[in-house]
Amino acid sequence: MQSAFSTFILLLVLSHKTSDGVVFMKRSKKERQHLLISTIKDNPFITDEDLADKFLVSVQTIRLDRLELSIPELRERIKNVAEKRFDDEVLSLPIEEIIGEIIDIDLDQSAISIFDVKEEHVFKRNKIARGHHLFAQANSLAVAVINDELALTAKANIQFKRLVRQNERVIAKAKVLTIDGDFGRTIVEVKSFVNNELVFTGEFEMFRSKNQ
Repeated sequence: MQSAFSTFILLLVLSHKTSDGVVFMKRSKKERQHLLISTIKDNPFITDEDLADKFLVSVQTIRLDRLELSIPELRERIKNVAEKRFDDEVLSLPIEEIIGEIIDIDLDQSAISIFDVKEEHVFKRNKIARGHHLFAQANSLAVAVINDELALTAKANIQFKRLVRQNERVIAKAKVLTIDGDFGRTIVEVKSFVNNELVFTGEFEMFRSKNQ
């Protein structure tokens, strides 16, 4: 009788009833971590919260599991997937030479990158971003959007609209305005924003191979 009662208590501790009445058994740590690896491999964009619901544990437990398994957090996983994808798509320069992080690109059409302003990007005395970093983000995005292995900046007309400070995130959006294959020129407009406020604009005349 006592043995049966102990087994019943153990089942209560190890089981979980969902809102629809289905009862699941909690998995061991080893089994959970094994399934965690395969789950993230199948869906690298799954959040810690969704994983916690899936495995019936706390978000903190999932984070500890990831640390033990050396699985990066969601943003880093998204970045890794994006870099692999864009490294195959971008023709004009290696992905690691782009200033900022590309999050979307449609060659010869448009592109978007983000740039987090950190301590090394600002003047120490006032924490204002050095202008060449904003220019470099926009210029490298203008190069990256060109669907050609040969893409160079021939001319740039730029304006800084407001100061950008440390810890702000700059979102640069590039749009291809015209392509002249006969003369080997492409005009790319780049606008950069912080919290939807325009901070930088640039019109880049890009040299490319002729008759593309």
